[in-house]
Amino acid sequence: QVQLVESGGALVQPGGSLRLSCAASGLPFSAYDMKWYRQAPGKERELVATITISGGTTTYADSVKGRFTIYRDNAKNTVYLQMNNLKPDDTAMYLCNARGAFRVNAGKDYWGQGTQVTVSS
Repeated sequence: QVQLVESGGALVQPGGSLRLSCAASGLPFSAYDMKWYRQAPGKERELVATITISGGTTTYADSVKGRFTIYRDNAKNTVYLQMNNLKPDDTAMYLCNARGAFRVNAGKDYWGQGTQVTVSS
């Protein structure tokens, strides 16, 4: 079965850094665009970052632009989110999403369970 397993979330002080990882299995990873979303209580789910199947194109929410970097290692079936200069408003459950973008995988959609990031002094 398809699995997306996030890791790396933690309690961190403002200004600190974290690297989130999402390890995928059960799918042809290189055929999927990968995305990071975040969900905080009382707020809508927000698309944080997207990376295309080859890694050639990345996009970011304005709120994280310049602080977060998404990248992928297709050989390891893993996508990462490097988060620097973290702010309290970054506190959320961070979820990994795989969106099929190639041939029979196109349109398929899978989600991980999430990893909690808490930014607080």
